[in-house]
Formats: sequence, C-alpha cells, structure tokens
Amino acid sequence: MTGRHDPAGALAPGAARPRSVVRVVLAVIALLLIVLFAGLGTWQVQRLQWKLALIERVESRVRASPVAPPAPARWAQVSKESDEYRHVRLAGHFLYEYSTPVQAVSELGAGFWLLTPLCTADGSTVLVNRGFIPAADARARYPARRADGNACRAGAAPHTFTGLLRITEPGGGFLRENDPVKNRWFSRDVAAIAAARGLANVAPYFVDAARGQDPADAPERPVGGLTVIQFQNNHLVYAITWYALALMVIGAWWFVARSGTDGATRARNNGSKA
Repeated sequence: MTGRHDPAGALAPGAARPRSVVRVVLAVIALLLIVLFAGLGTWQVQRLQWKLALIERVESRVRASPVAPPAPARWAQVSKESDEYRHVRLAGHFLYEYSTPVQAVSELGAGFWLLTPLCTADGSTVLVNRGFIPAADARARYPARRADGNACRAGAAPHTFTGLLRITEPGGGFLRENDPVKNRWFSRDVAAIAAARGLANVAPYFVDAARGQDPADAPERPVGGLTVIQFQNNHLVYAITWYALALMVIGAWWFVARSGTDGATRARNNGSKA
C-alpha cells in the first residue's frame, strides 16, 4: 500500500527559497546599517576630540598675557585657527567720527556694537568693537561718513588698551544683508565697513575691547567685555546615539535570524514525526 501524498511537504522546499532570499536581503540591509551607524559614531568621536582641542586652544589664548596683534606683514595669514580670540594689546588714537553701529543682541538686550577705527603707530588701521550701546537712534547718531584722504595722518596722544582678536564677519546676519548705503549693518564685516568709510590700510580682523577700555575723553562709553565664548559640544551624545542604533540593529538581526532558525528546526521536527 503506497503512502499518502502530502501537499504541504511537497511545497516546503519551494516555500523555503523565498524565505531564504528575504533573510539574505535583511542581512545585507542590517550590515549596511551597522556600518553606517558605527561609522557615524566614530566620526562623532573624532569631532569630539577636535572640539575639545579647539576649546582648550581658545581658552589658553583668552587667559594668556596680551601680545601685539598681527602686523601688516602677516595679515594674509590671519585665520580662525591661528589667531581668533587671541588676547592682544593695541595703542593708537580713535577716529570717533567714523564709528559704525552694527546691530547686535547681547546679555544687555538688543542694541548695537560700536566699531571705531583705531590709528596705530605704523599707520595702519584696526577696527575696534568698543562695546555695546542700547541706543535706538544709533544710526542717526553715527551716520555713514567717509574719510577724506588718509584719516590717520594726525591724532591725539596714543591710548593703550587690551581686547580679543576676532575674525571678520562678511555678508551680514541671518537672512539680512549689510546695506552700506543705508548704513545698516548686521555683521562686523571689516572689508565692507572700511570701504564704506573710505579707510585705507585696514587690518583684516577687528578687536573686541575689554570692559572699561575707552579713553577718558571718549564721546560715548559703550559697554565692552561682552564677547561670548561658547562652543556647543554635543558630540559625545551623538556618538552614543549612533553606536546605540548600531547595537539595536545587531540585536534585531539576531532576533530575526534566531526566529528563522527555530522555525526551520520545528518544521524539520514536525516533518520527521509525520
């Protein structure tokens, strides 16, 4: 007597092939995700090391004793990496009539930074952010005057002060472009301000003056020393997140693979019993 035909058993090999293909596809996707997430985590670790080195470099410059700012011969090499936030000491006389108000938001509220050209002993000019003024009529009080010839030919006795070297901010603010014609400034763009004021031989950086650095005869006393030195450092959190995602993918694939293996084992056991 012949055995009975088992339709389910006849279909089992064919049904196993699609499941095998699906498992292979899932394995490839899981591998790609693991490599991607682990790579992003490693990149964030590298960014963390870079950020910590940057913070240490900036803090060491701010705490250091003041030095002379870069001379004209080195202006072309001035950069964020080599010079920003360097503690510097300058001497010269201010050209108050060519001051430029730049819109700002500080710990004192909304107002303006007041940038004033400083004539130095070597004939060069450095824009100095003397500090914050809350005046709403700052643009009217400091109109867009232009220098007539070399504005640094003569001046009062030199005044010495300290501050932090800052890199120029070209273009403007967020969604707002500088408008020299209307005397509307949203960033401390050294080249544009110098051109609008007709200044020559201007350093490619500006200096944030420390608090209380204005001369006694200054026509106005802006509040200095408001430079914000703060760096967001969330790279460790990002790294942990990416590595956790990689581990989650590994765990999910292990669960799927184990479930498939257990199912195949049960199917074979059931087939052998039949």
